[in-house]
Amino acid sequence: MDNAKETKKRIFIVEDEKRIARFLQMELEHEGFSTSMEDNGRRAFEKIVQGEYDLVLLDVMLPDMDGMEICRRVRELSDVPIIMLTARDDIEDKVHGLDIGADDYITKPFSIAELLARIRVALRKRQRTVSEAEDDSDKLTVRELSLFPARHAAQLSGQYIDLTKKEYALLEYLVRNKRAVLSRDQILQEVWGYDYMGDTNVVDVYISYLRSKIDEPSGEKYIHTVRGVGYVIKE
Repeated sequence: MDNAKETKKRIFIVEDEKRIARFLQMELEHEGFSTSMEDNGRRAFEKIVQGEYDLVLLDVMLPDMDGMEICRRVRELSDVPIIMLTARDDIEDKVHGLDIGADDYITKPFSIAELLARIRVALRKRQRTVSEAEDDSDKLTVRELSLFPARHAAQLSGQYIDLTKKEYALLEYLVRNKRAVLSRDQILQEVWGYDYMGDTNVVDVYISYLRSKIDEPSGEKYIHTVRGVGYVIKE
């Protein structure tokens, strides 16, 4: 029973209309969420930045500090998902709320079904972000080139590079051994395997593939040829 409670997502309801706040609390707890409530803007901000919540439902009109200011300040310190709640159906308000970092914006009156759907979307998005950050803890970098081994993905200047499985394996081997000149035999053994019986020119062919996807688009030389020896990636 305790484990079930620990896995509940914690939602902070920041709403000064007690009737609405209580209604949200009842509906959310019925859906299996854990909730806390606050009706004062300044106190709400202090609680949010303590990092105890998985998502914040944030009313715009609040005493002491309005929701827009809370959102702006929270975003300087935290990426907790924030869904703004407001009675104002002004497109400029929505744009402003999203621009300062809100994940979503819903106008009163709203259906609880719609709100629950938006909460689930925001929580899933947050979970993906956390998972990617965990996966990227072993990221490899050389200048503007980044590799993410857990995902077998590569980026150049922030843009993903479309690599085949073998191209990625070759690039990762080169990057892990940056500044070390690797012979064709070493590359064949590590990337293609000791039992590879094909043409040794395959290394040169795949190096040319990588250069067309990295060196040429970037206008920089990452992969260098050392004549009579092999290849090296230099920083």
